[in-house]
Amino acid sequence: MGRRNNRAATGMIRARLAQESARIMIEHGIVDFGLAKRKAAERLAVEAVGALPSNAQIESCLAERQRIFEPLTHEAHLSRLRLVAVEIMALLSAFEPRLVGPVLNGTATQNAAVELHVFNDSAEEVAEELAGNRISFGQCERRYRYGGRKPALVPGFSFSIEGTRIVTLVFPENGLREAPLSPVDGRPMTRAARRKVLELLG
Repeated sequence: MGRRNNRAATGMIRARLAQESARIMIEHGIVDFGLAKRKAAERLAVEAVGALPSNAQIESCLAERQRIFEPLTHEAHLSRLRLVAVEIMALLSAFEPRLVGPVLNGTATQNAAVELHVFNDSAEEVAEELAGNRISFGQCERRYRYGGRKPALVPGFSFSIEGTRIVTLVFPENGLREAPLSPVDGRPMTRAARRKVLELLG
């Protein structure tokens, strides 16, 4: 009975931490799940690492809070981000762009970036396309995991359009066939082509 009670108590603490993490991400514009967890644990005075919620639990709470507390403002914000996404996807159409992350799944907070995956064996060609369209950008990179393989470092470019940050990661051309694992639930990331994003915009 004691062990069962301990599991139940840990589950309740984890649920409270997930809710608090989601609140912090929304109200403070934090996009890093790990940072939100640490701040939530500090605020609720929880020291047990085993009680920390998963990223998927927090994402579920994010979606719930956005649906309950700010449905209209959230939908407007999400639509604006998706409109920017389709604009950039049209510009980068030669590289088979795909939208990923919170702008696609609908949990984007105020500071969320539009994250795109594009596909070309030469990142320089993507840079030339951006420069040719007079877009000022900086270089970035992101580490992705694949099932059963070592993590891969993927190059990319970061820039702003209409006050929205865009992160464009450049995968090899054959990378379109295998999506990296999501940092939220560990499954292959969902990717959406421009046509799908336009459907989401209705």
